[in-house]
Amino acid sequence: MQGLHDFIPTERKIDYINSLLRVGYDTLDVGSFVSPKVIPQLSDTAEYLDKINYSSSSTKLLTIVANKRGALLAEKFDQIDYLGFPFSISETFQKRNTNKTIAESFELVNAIQEICQRSNKELVIYISMGFGNPYGEDWNVEIVEYWVKKMAEIGIKIISLSDTIGTSNPETITYLFSKLIPAYPNVELGAHLHTHSHNWKEKIEAAYTNGCRRIDTAIKGFGGCPLAKDDLVGNMPTENLLTYCAEKKIDTGLNALAFETAYNEAIKTFPM
Repeated sequence: MQGLHDFIPTERKIDYINSLLRVGYDTLDVGSFVSPKVIPQLSDTAEYLDKINYSSSSTKLLTIVANKRGALLAEKFDQIDYLGFPFSISETFQKRNTNKTIAESFELVNAIQEICQRSNKELVIYISMGFGNPYGEDWNVEIVEYWVKKMAEIGIKIISLSDTIGTSNPETITYLFSKLIPAYPNVELGAHLHTHSHNWKEKIEAAYTNGCRRIDTAIKGFGGCPLAKDDLVGNMPTENLLTYCAEKKIDTGLNALAFETAYNEAIKTFPM
């Protein structure tokens, strides 16, 4: 929702999130504790977290934080299982996203990790610009590998390589997951892929066949990073991933009827 201009009423968000909780996802990103000036769309996260019906769902809840203050706010909510932090390996984008350098952000990661450990939560790191850099800065797979290693060394157990602007390709996806997943068996390495309509399948194929089992999606591909360069590139559509899984006879464990209901709620919730 974060990139949408028109504010979605809180009650509508609650209905939509409740429909998603009935589908049976492993993890659901339900909001963020960042400055309302940066992400006004999710400024009501604290308000609706206490109103969603999460008690009968096995889905784990994740909220995004961008600083220590946000982590301390999220710490107060027992229903939150994960705090997600966007760690960019682009200096330009990290400053744009959190107003910190990469080095300062790594110090912040350590601080948020301490908060998570004392509050029985888990920190999820999104390696932003994980598949390319549009700002003319150095980017290569060795930089990605370096930061995955640094995160693993401080005990981060979930690391999602993030496309951010849709620059990933099957070759890079294949290389990174084929190298990193065997190298870090105690870390769950995920794919946060942004796609166009013509290349979503090849990206899923590359990630899945090289061992990735944590793939972020959004119904109808809504969203994208509002702080990224140029036009938003949509998230991986959930329905596309489900189509891939059906073709490959992969059991997702999701409730198909509940997904259909959530899909219809998405259409009502988001402007077309």
